[in-house]
Amino acid sequence: MAMDTMQTPAPGSGYPIRFDVQYPESSSRLLNGLLFIKFLLAIPHLLIIYALSAVLQVIAFIAFFAILITKKYPRGLFDFAVGILRWQANAGAYIGMLRDEYPPFGWEPGNYPLTFEVDYPENLGRFAPLYKWILAIPNLIVFFVVALVAVVMWFIAWLAIIFTGKFPRGMFDFIVGTMRWQNRLYGYAFYMFTDEYPPFSMK
Repeated sequence: MAMDTMQTPAPGSGYPIRFDVQYPESSSRLLNGLLFIKFLLAIPHLLIIYALSAVLQVIAFIAFFAILITKKYPRGLFDFAVGILRWQANAGAYIGMLRDEYPPFGWEPGNYPLTFEVDYPENLGRFAPLYKWILAIPNLIVFFVVALVAVVMWFIAWLAIIFTGKFPRGMFDFIVGTMRWQNRLYGYAFYMFTDEYPPFSMK
């Protein structure tokens, strides 16, 4: 059954790549205080994701030439790539203290309080894969600065969870926003999901 978080549009729904995580009202002090517990529990996921990451690189390689020749991302490969990244996002939210529910073994949407959606592009610029990563460099530079701030906030949030059992809402939104930015940026520059330039924004 679909989670409630999947019933409303994710923030930034005007962009073809959408990401969001439902805010938890409470967080486990034990699971998150001893981070290695979540890591150990997530090892089966991590092994599968590691293998799927190699598949994702192969898909990107094939898609690169398919777009150059046909201006289209093969739909089956596109859905497979999005599914892999959704699985990674679910596991990452669990290990990263954003959610305490154990993630499902799979990539079907609606089975975890996390949204990762990508609109299928009917047509892509034939030669865009050759230069999009160059256009993305200014965005990457700003993103990495924001990501450093997010890492500091994540550490502070970890301490807050240990003492209060809650992930501070402002820090949660900042970290999720940083992940949203990353997904848009990587989807544009490296996974070739869209030709629409990602905004310099976490919203």
